[in-house]
Amino acid sequence: MATDSPLNRSRNAWGKSAAGGAETHHLAHHCADVAAVLIALLREPHWRARANAALGRELTDAETVCLGALAFLHDIGKLAPGFQAKAWPEGHGLLLRGHLECGWLWTSLPRPDALAGAAAQLFRGAETRPEEWMAAIFSHHGQPVQRPESGLARRAFPVLDEYDWEAEEAVLGQALLAWFPEIRTTSLPPATPAFLHFFSGLLTLADWVGSDRSAFPFVPEFAPGYWEIAEVRAAGRVAEIELGASPALCGPACWGLISDHPTPRPAQEAVGRLPVSERLVLLESETGSGKTEAALWRLSALLEAGEVDALYFAVPTRAAARQIHDRINEALKRMFKEPPEAVLAIPGQAIAGEVRGRRLPDFKYLWDDGLSKPARWAAEHSARYLAARVAVGTVDQMALGGLQVKFAHLRGVALSRALLVIDEVHASDPYMTETQLAMVESHLALGGHVLLMSATLGAAARRRWRREAPADLASDSNLPYPAVWTSRGLQPIAAEPESGKSVSVRSHDGWSAREAANLALDAARRGARVLVIRNTVSQAQETFTACSAVAPELLLAVNGIPTLHHSRFAAEDRALLDHAVEAAIGKDSPLGGRIVIGTQTLEQSLDLCADILITDLCPMDVLLQRIGRLHRHKRPRPEGFSEPQCIVLCPDDGLDALTRRAENGLGAYPGGPDLSGIYVDVPGLQATLDQIQTHPRWEIPRMNRQLVEAATHPDALDLLAEARGWRSYRQRVMGKAAAEMQTAGLRLLDRSAPMVSPGGRVNCFPADEDIRTRLGEQGAIIELPSGTIGVFGAPIRRLALPAYWSRGLTGEEVAEVSHTPEMMISMLDKAFTYGPEGLQRKGSDNA
Repeated sequence: MATDSPLNRSRNAWGKSAAGGAETHHLAHHCADVAAVLIALLREPHWRARANAALGRELTDAETVCLGALAFLHDIGKLAPGFQAKAWPEGHGLLLRGHLECGWLWTSLPRPDALAGAAAQLFRGAETRPEEWMAAIFSHHGQPVQRPESGLARRAFPVLDEYDWEAEEAVLGQALLAWFPEIRTTSLPPATPAFLHFFSGLLTLADWVGSDRSAFPFVPEFAPGYWEIAEVRAAGRVAEIELGASPALCGPACWGLISDHPTPRPAQEAVGRLPVSERLVLLESETGSGKTEAALWRLSALLEAGEVDALYFAVPTRAAARQIHDRINEALKRMFKEPPEAVLAIPGQAIAGEVRGRRLPDFKYLWDDGLSKPARWAAEHSARYLAARVAVGTVDQMALGGLQVKFAHLRGVALSRALLVIDEVHASDPYMTETQLAMVESHLALGGHVLLMSATLGAAARRRWRREAPADLASDSNLPYPAVWTSRGLQPIAAEPESGKSVSVRSHDGWSAREAANLALDAARRGARVLVIRNTVSQAQETFTACSAVAPELLLAVNGIPTLHHSRFAAEDRALLDHAVEAAIGKDSPLGGRIVIGTQTLEQSLDLCADILITDLCPMDVLLQRIGRLHRHKRPRPEGFSEPQCIVLCPDDGLDALTRRAENGLGAYPGGPDLSGIYVDVPGLQATLDQIQTHPRWEIPRMNRQLVEAATHPDALDLLAEARGWRSYRQRVMGKAAAEMQTAGLRLLDRSAPMVSPGGRVNCFPADEDIRTRLGEQGAIIELPSGTIGVFGAPIRRLALPAYWSRGLTGEEVAEVSHTPEMMISMLDKAFTYGPEGLQRKGSDNA
């Protein structure tokens, strides 16, 4: 009851509050909720196995309870009057404080009777190292927190007549002794760095789960018997959000569980027969050889053996993620008796299975089907994607778990129970390769499983993934392909009968939009289904404009509107585009001339079956990916296109100028030694062009290994650079790669490093904005006004801007939409148009 004082003498310490402090959950109860979730997780076989791997030995049941007692202390800083006052009426006169800072300050109040003596019980033993444990505990909001000056402690914990924090601390201490009696007889496990990093991530996960009021209703007055309530609620919540044991498969983990096809293809069979003891598997197989189904077969075998409990399927692009997401959702219905809903791990979206969610106030979500399935929890925040039973997303979501960025510990721990599949792993970006490699090795160290898949992985990159010594060009070029690599080395895969194709490949001098359009129009008028892939959005848009001015009826269309395919469309419009592209030049597309123009978004995952490909010059591994969109299926072809054809657009004055300036995504932009650009390795591009001009017919996949090594192997590129006088440029390219790997190394989260330095300072993370941007995270995600109609007549909700268009924006701005007559989107001083060509900056270069 209120008194004349703004405070209440009998006020309890709260851990969660709502309605301006009118509704509270006792601090001891919230701490119990989180501790109960952490213990519930550690009692699940997969989480326990990962904890054992991090610790280096078996964790005992008594130690598990002690870790729960540690988790109970995660919000000890909330005892501080300056924190409690956040839910008190105005007039208290206290400086409001954060609970993590106050948690550290609480540790600076040395008292033998702290927590009614429970602290001394919990932290006894010479190897306990309380400061290390507290650093892990106070990282539960996603990153380490620096220890403040201890002299501030008394000011943070003043003695007040109205609120007795020491009495409330005693309540917590008595609860610790009663609810975790093992702390009287059992010591904490050793505070090794690997285990502390693991514990930090697991506690972050437990805190997120235990803070959900819908699962842990508020109980304001301290109840001595609350622990039993918390245990029941925690076990139920862990199960219903799919952090517990996986659902049963529909049958044995055999090929028939995955597909209706009578027999698996060679690459699929090679993966399917691998022993489950193999933790790192690399599958090299051509595009269209069924690698996705091979991954699902691997998953089913590991699930059946109890080796994994989840799946994260990582792909290079968001477009690829959307396509694979649909396929995996369908596969899950076949594989499981109660199929989980695959989460689409793309920031700014909330998609679980086939259902989309919309964010409401108070962090709640409304799902399109009107259901509120607890397991959709993982789809509602990007940091929780990897905690899903099954998630499909981009590689950056996985790689963020290996960098010093917020929620890295959570991501790493959440991923640890899963089979990690990285599709189309390649070596185009040294920074990304280094960050992915670090996360893979961390995942393997926790006992996880990894399947790497690629159609075009060069030996230099493959040896880096497998930590092998370099070899010469001849040796690497003569290795069998396709193949699967395990701890036993290379295992050749039998050639697939009638799977090969003979592709006519020729270069074309000139790559203007007009020349690309003329080539496409000529082929389409002869009845060909033409795929045009440009290196930049601006070139794709210009090519679209050139075709549209002459024959708009031949272009890809959605709802009768001619358009093209690239990344700068709203997600809802991209889904329509994806379907339209497959209808136009996919497996079941009708005969008849038509043109699909796009960018790298068309390289992977879409099931395309074009008659002819017109593409810009690009690195060999990328070119082979693009060629994979040609003649993918056996089907009728128009006259003159019975064999696949690829025309590669090149600058008409050779590639030497690209060593001085960039053009059309190739070469280095001027302005510094960092060689900024898309495809900067000009020697590699020249090696690709040499193969095109030397071998006008490519036998795919028989020549894949030869082609890739000729254009990516260090020995080959060194010789080419020397012969063309590009030695200095080649050295700069190699220096750029080394610098990017070094930069990545400085930003990696070293899980073998102590969380506290010898001097007592916490090893905190640097500012992570640049790290995230370098990883490929898109820029600001702009929320559009309700009812905004997109290009093709369907409602759209948001648009993702490229990072370099987002400077000065936070994503919190209110977008204004007008029609003049084109759609205009304005925020602050920035303006964009949105139409059939996609999003464009108003009045500026859209490259």
